[in-house]
Amino acid sequence: MMSEEVVRYSRRGPVAMVTMNRPRYRNAQNSAMTYALDAAFTRAVDDDEVAVIVLAGAGDHFSAGHDIGTPGRDVDASFDRRAVMWWDHIAKAGADRRYAREMEVYLGMCRRWREMPKPAVAMVQGACIAGGLMLAWVCDLIVAAEDAFFADPVLRMGIPGVEYFAHPWALGPRFAREVLFTGDRFDARRAYEVGMVNRVVPRAELEPATLALADRIAAMPAFGLALAKRAVNQCEDLMGMRAGMDSVFGLHHVAHAHNVEVTANPLAGMDAAAMKRARR
Repeated sequence: MMSEEVVRYSRRGPVAMVTMNRPRYRNAQNSAMTYALDAAFTRAVDDDEVAVIVLAGAGDHFSAGHDIGTPGRDVDASFDRRAVMWWDHIAKAGADRRYAREMEVYLGMCRRWREMPKPAVAMVQGACIAGGLMLAWVCDLIVAAEDAFFADPVLRMGIPGVEYFAHPWALGPRFAREVLFTGDRFDARRAYEVGMVNRVVPRAELEPATLALADRIAAMPAFGLALAKRAVNQCEDLMGMRAGMDSVFGLHHVAHAHNVEVTANPLAGMDAAAMKRARR
């Protein structure tokens, strides 16, 4: 039931539509959503009639990122682990607890989804913030509405970027620094200019444009698509993407530990409301 509530799954010919379904909270990502997404992606991969996966967000926004304060926040909940071979975070203390959870539900799951053998297209409207970037970045292509905006503002928490640290590869090193150092938003047009987004379309045309692109990809040989996707992923990793993420994940947790020592809070006391005030 929880999976059905937070993620919707449907088929449109050879395209599987996977839709995050927490519009009231701008599709903030809790663990329930993470594992529901994983179940939906697995379903699509296992269905021979599905050639392409589209990831969408219900409502006005793609995703506001990690859930740091909704009534559905579930950091203390235990779920079946599928992404990494590590112990559960429940009943663990200190850095062990946070490291185990975030390696599974954030870094591990994103890496797992990046390696899906079928092409994935992110269909982005409105906010795509922090953890929302991670969900878009694991997709092979991104189609954005003109009203889409992007940001990774977690440096305001003293944290050097989200767990799936693809910034230098998705944005280029110089723009990655600007995005991180300022925490500022950038729009769909800027995302297109730096190569992060493939296409920018009017909001009313977002779904038909995305589905048209997905249908065009779906006409290609399935095994050829899988090999081409793997080829690009391997080249990114040879350019240091995977090793870079591993090293930055350690820095991410140094920041959490520092926050606990200095402020007694791993997020430096910054909840969603405080982050919004800081942006203003």
